[in-house]
Amino acid sequence: MKVPVLIPRIFDHPHTYSSGKFGELKPGTIVQVPFGKEKEVGVIWDRTEETKRKFKVKTILEKKPFSLNEKLIKFINWFSVYNLVPKGMVLKMFLGDKSFFSKKEKFTSKTILLNRSRFILNDNQKKCLKDINNFGNKFNVTLLQGITGSGKTIVYFEKIKEIIEKNKQALVLLPEIFLTNQFNQRFEDYFGFKPAIWHSKITKKQRRVIWQNIANDKIKLVVGARSSLFLPFKNLGLIVVDEEHDSSYKQDEGIRYNARDMAISRASIENIPVLLSTSIPSIETYNNVLNKKYNFTKLQKRYKNFSLPKAEIINLNLNKKNKNIWLDIKTLTLVEKYLAKNQQVLFFLNRRGYAPFMICKKCGSKLSCPNCSIFLTFHKHINRGMCHHCGYKTTLKKKCKEKESICEFQMYGPGVEKIYLELKEIFPKKIIKILSSDFLNKKKETRNLLSDIEKNKVNILVGTQLISKGFNFPNLNCIVVVDADFSGMGFDLRSTEKNIQLYNQLSGRAGRFSKDSIIVYQTFDPSHETLKNLLKNQQDKFLEEEIYLRRQKNLPPFTRLIAFIISSKSEKESFFEAQKIKKSLLFIKNIDVMGPVTSPIFKIKNKYRTRLLLRSKSNIFIQKEISKILKKINISKKIKLTVDVDPLNFS
Repeated sequence: MKVPVLIPRIFDHPHTYSSGKFGELKPGTIVQVPFGKEKEVGVIWDRTEETKRKFKVKTILEKKPFSLNEKLIKFINWFSVYNLVPKGMVLKMFLGDKSFFSKKEKFTSKTILLNRSRFILNDNQKKCLKDINNFGNKFNVTLLQGITGSGKTIVYFEKIKEIIEKNKQALVLLPEIFLTNQFNQRFEDYFGFKPAIWHSKITKKQRRVIWQNIANDKIKLVVGARSSLFLPFKNLGLIVVDEEHDSSYKQDEGIRYNARDMAISRASIENIPVLLSTSIPSIETYNNVLNKKYNFTKLQKRYKNFSLPKAEIINLNLNKKNKNIWLDIKTLTLVEKYLAKNQQVLFFLNRRGYAPFMICKKCGSKLSCPNCSIFLTFHKHINRGMCHHCGYKTTLKKKCKEKESICEFQMYGPGVEKIYLELKEIFPKKIIKILSSDFLNKKKETRNLLSDIEKNKVNILVGTQLISKGFNFPNLNCIVVVDADFSGMGFDLRSTEKNIQLYNQLSGRAGRFSKDSIIVYQTFDPSHETLKNLLKNQQDKFLEEEIYLRRQKNLPPFTRLIAFIISSKSEKESFFEAQKIKKSLLFIKNIDVMGPVTSPIFKIKNKYRTRLLLRSKSNIFIQKEISKILKKINISKKIKLTVDVDPLNFS
C-alpha cells in the first residue's frame, strides 16, 4: 500500500513509500524510512504528492510507538502556509532530534494537586478568574491585564489547576529561559509538584524524556520558551502566553515566526482557550480587545494593595559631570537613602559589555567586526572586543595607521560592566552583582545568584533588559534607568511601544512588598512623550493614541507587512536578486513593494543584506500568492532568501 511520508527536511510535500508489512497506516504515525543512503524519521501525512514523475517506491523500515494527531498535522500545514516555510522544516521543529526515538524513556513523576491555603485570591483576582471561566473552555482568546505585582500568575495558576483536574494538558509560554527556574519554584510552591521545563539549555536526555511523555499524555504541564509550542501534546486544554507583549516571542533567526500568534492559531485548531497575560498589551492585542475579537479582564491593584513606585526624572543637562561618569550626583543621593535602609537598588542599562564602541585616539580607527557592519563591544571581563551578531572576538592590540605603534583605543558609551565598576568605586563596601546573559551561563551559578538576591544578600544589581521580565525580588525598592534616551534607538517602528512596556515592566520589579519605592530616569530629554505617559501612569491613553497613529499611517495592525531579506557574499548579487524578486512580486494585486534597500546592518557573518518590504493594502492573507510566485522565480543558489511575515526587526 502506497502512503505519503513527510520528511523533516526542506520539502513542502510528502514522499511516497510502501507501507509493506505495516499495512494501512494512519496519518500522524511516526515511521523510519530509507532516504538516499541514510535512514530518516518521518510522519505519515494527510495527502499524497501530486506528480507525474516516475520513481522507485521504497518500503517503510519501522513503525515508531509515537504519533502526531490530526490537529497537529493541520497546524503544521497552516503554519507552513502562513510563515512561508516548507512543511518539512516545520515538522522538524516538532520531531526534534533523532535521538528522541532511539529508546523509550520511563516517566515516574506523578501529578498531585495540593491545596495551598496560604495562596488566597483577593476579590479582584476572583472576579478575573470568574470572567475567564465564563468565557468557556472552547477556543477563545482572553487578555488578562494587570499592573505588575497584581497577581496575574496566581489567577492563571487557578485556571491551570482546573485544566489538570480534567486530566488535560496545559502549556505556559515564557519569554526568557532564565525565568523558568524561578517560575518552576513558584509553581511547585503553589501546586506541590514540578512542571516539565522545556528550552534550549536542557540536556538531550531531558528533552527525550519530556518529548516522549508529552506524546504519551503522561506529562500534564509544560513551562517553556517559544519552542515548547512545537511539542506533540495529545490532549491540550489550555495555552498561557505570559508577558504576551514581549518581542522575545518573535523568532528572528532560522524559521521566523511569532510564538504568541502561533499559540493563538494552535489553540484555534485545538479548539481550546488561550490566555494572554501582561501589564501593558501589545498594540495588536489591545486593538483586538477594542474590536471585541478578544475577551478582556483586568486586575486593577497590586496584590495586598502595595503601591507602584513613584517616578522621578533626573535631567542630565542641569548638572555638570565628568564625561566618563554616568551616574548623576542627585541619583546617587536618592540611592544612598535606600541602601541605608538595607534595601536593594537596581541600575538598569540595556547594553551588554563595558563600552559599545572604541576609537583610536591617534589614527581615528574604529574597532569594527570584520564579518559584520557593526562596531565591536568591549567586554572587560574577557578583555576582548566582541561582535554580538557573529561572536567574533579580538584583542585591542591593533597596528596604528598613524604611527609605527599599537592603537590607543578610547572607550565611548557605557555598558553594564562600566556601570558596575563605577558603582564599585562609589560603594566599595556593598555587594554588587551583574544580572546579564554574559554572566548567567551556568545553571547552578544563576540559581545561587537569584537565591542570594531574594535573601537580600546582594545590595546593588546592575542589569540588562533580562531583569525586567518576571523576576520577583522582595527587597528591591529603588530602580535607576541609567540612560532613558538609549532605549528608543534602533530600526523598529514599535520602539515607543516597547519603551512603554519595558519601563512599565521594570518599575514593576520594585516595591512589591513596600509602600516606599522609586524608579529614577536619567535623561537628556525630560520632555519626551514616553516619559510623560509613564509619569502620569497613562498607558491606556498611549495605546489608544498609538492605534490612531498606526491607522492613519497604514501601519500594523491595519496592514500586513512581509519582509524579504536577500543575503549574498556579493553585495551586487544581493541587490540584483532583490530587484528580480521585486519585479515578480509586483504581479500581486493590492500590495506595495518597497525597496530594494541596503539593510541598516548591511553585512552579517560576511553576507551582504538587501531588504524588500511588502505591504498589503488591506489585512488580507496573501501568503499563498507569494508562495506561488516564489516557486516560479529562478533564485540564484548563491543567495539566501529569508521571508519574515509580520516582522518586528527591520535591521
